[in-house]
Amino acid sequence: MVNVTERTGLLHDLGARMDEGTGFAIATLNLDHLVKLERDLPFRAAYAAHSHVTADGNPIVWLSRLAGRRVELVTGSDLVLPAARLAAARQIPVALVGGTPQVLEAAARSLMDAVPGLTIAAKIAPPMRFDPEGLGADAVIKELAASGAGLSFLALGAPRQEIFAARAFAQLPGMGFLSVGAGLDFLAGTQTRAPGWVRSLAAEWLWRLLLDPRRLARRYADCLAILPRHAARALRTRKG
Repeated sequence: MVNVTERTGLLHDLGARMDEGTGFAIATLNLDHLVKLERDLPFRAAYAAHSHVTADGNPIVWLSRLAGRRVELVTGSDLVLPAARLAAARQIPVALVGGTPQVLEAAARSLMDAVPGLTIAAKIAPPMRFDPEGLGADAVIKELAASGAGLSFLALGAPRQEIFAARAFAQLPGMGFLSVGAGLDFLAGTQTRAPGWVRSLAAEWLWRLLLDPRRLARRYADCLAILPRHAARALRTRKG
């Protein structure tokens, strides 16, 4: 499912697509997504409609290597600034979708401070119960089309952001869509990302669990439960 092997090549391809006016949709695969993909057919169909899928999580990297395929860790959060720089260099406005108006304002300020020359064309905060397949999604797509943005950062949470990205990409094939999860919250300062040394130890999951055990304990238990099955599948793939 992962079709992006390393970050440098991905950024080169995104730059080329921006130059050509060709859009893209990037999903960032992690263990939680693997759990949801087994249970959620619309989510699975949305993933299949994405042009790029990266390994967003060390377990995905390890499973890929177990299957005999080396891939680089490329998270959605780590793609925000590089993708914004690509857009700014080409004078392509960007849109922020997801979160609250306050988060979007703070994230927009942070992005423009970090990326000189960047234009934020739209800041869209869908309602709490946003349906990525409903009329509200169509209204957001129309707003994006009217904004002049060429790149949209989606922070709607899985599976909403991926389902919305697939739908929007089909209607706006010249626009880029990047699902970033908590990426805008990190920029806004409303969530704290694990320090670099924690990430280097592949322990960001533990950092997040300690910060929010009530919400994440069940999710991580489900993730651990599927690991043996996917490891066995990866080994079968390696053996042909």
